[in-house]
Amino acid sequence: QKFLCSNCNNILKKALQMLCGHRYCSACLTWILRNNKNAICQKCKEEDPNTLGEESLLAEDKAFGDAAINKEISELRVHCVTLGCSWSGIMKDFEEHQSLCEYALIPCHTGCGHVVMRRKLADHLENGCVNNVTVCQQCHCSLASSEYQSHSTSSANKDGCCFSEVGCAFRGSKEKIKEHEKSAVGAHMLLLLQHMRQLQGALCSKGFTPQPELNLKNGSVLQQLVREKVISELENKLHVFENIVAVLNKEVESSNLEILAFRRQSELDQNIIRGLELKIAELHRCLTQKDAGLSSLHKSLLFSEQASYDGIFLWKITEVGRKLQDSVTGRTVSLYSPAFYTAKYGYKVCLRVYLNGDGAGRGTHMSLFFVVMKGDYDALLPWPFRHKVTFMLLDQNNREHVIDAFRPDLTSASFQRPVDDMNVACGCPLFLPLSRLQSPKHAYVREDTLFLKCIIETN
Repeated sequence: QKFLCSNCNNILKKALQMLCGHRYCSACLTWILRNNKNAICQKCKEEDPNTLGEESLLAEDKAFGDAAINKEISELRVHCVTLGCSWSGIMKDFEEHQSLCEYALIPCHTGCGHVVMRRKLADHLENGCVNNVTVCQQCHCSLASSEYQSHSTSSANKDGCCFSEVGCAFRGSKEKIKEHEKSAVGAHMLLLLQHMRQLQGALCSKGFTPQPELNLKNGSVLQQLVREKVISELENKLHVFENIVAVLNKEVESSNLEILAFRRQSELDQNIIRGLELKIAELHRCLTQKDAGLSSLHKSLLFSEQASYDGIFLWKITEVGRKLQDSVTGRTVSLYSPAFYTAKYGYKVCLRVYLNGDGAGRGTHMSLFFVVMKGDYDALLPWPFRHKVTFMLLDQNNREHVIDAFRPDLTSASFQRPVDDMNVACGCPLFLPLSRLQSPKHAYVREDTLFLKCIIETN
């Protein structure tokens, strides 16, 4: 995962690391910053939108090249997935292989539209490419390779241009020759001029001296004709090009306006999205706070419903069988009762029961203890705690309750004013033998439920 770009999710190329610790390809970061203002790290959004901070903002001055990860990536073992290719090596050699892979599919460079394996490109150009043309040496026509042979045979039967004696190689039907002679006047003039100079050179070599004025006159006329023809053709082409450029300029201007409008709209959309993301994050925080408040209110309501303020507390324990098994296995060794009070502004206390026993009673007895808790009014109460405590396990047939009682040891830390949330428990490790708990003679457990009662003498 650490080798993947946080934007394109592909292998990192020229990895950059942000302050938030996430990595981006150099090109991906440039693209994001060019198209977004105040861009935020996408990975930070996905992981926890509630903790977005300044380090999650993307900026070039906050990015630094991650040389270590780039080195690791360059040394990764990779293989070519192109069908038929068996190349394997390390990542830094892979790009070079891609440009040479014989099995890679590439588009034909002639623009014919075909995509072929690199190893079969030569065969395609020779036998199947419609754009792979060859120029006929006789008529100078451009022909596909597959048509060249038949054309060469047929061109031998075609007529030649009347300027063939001075070097024009064009051949074709009578109609084609007429079109050629009209369109190739300038070229023919150049051929004539070249031919006359060759004749002049041949005559001079044999002792003939041409008349200078005739030579100059004929040469200058031909040169003027050729120059005017070339200039006329260039002016026509220039006019066509000027029209094309004017049309292209209008299209470019229109495209620029569309791009500018698109960018403005994109910025507006991004601002709206960022605003909505912030609102959603704020609403999420509010909902979290509300949930916490509701949970606190629920706990307070439950406590209020179960609280006792007269020193007498009745504790109903359900699912006794499962909880006893949890105590045996050590999953839940003991259970705490809800808190209760000796008076409205009195001592805060609770019970703690070990269904499978604790200390001397472990595995043989149920152990029941009394716990003094830190209360809101401890500063106004006398310490140590000195009230008699009575425990009862109720027989649900109302025949034989199990009763035990004790008076606090005033020197014990269990009955001093609490420093922590609750003092060390104190009570009866051998409160009830486990053999009696499930005895059919009594109804201490009925419908998988038992009742423990605590009475604190407050007089």
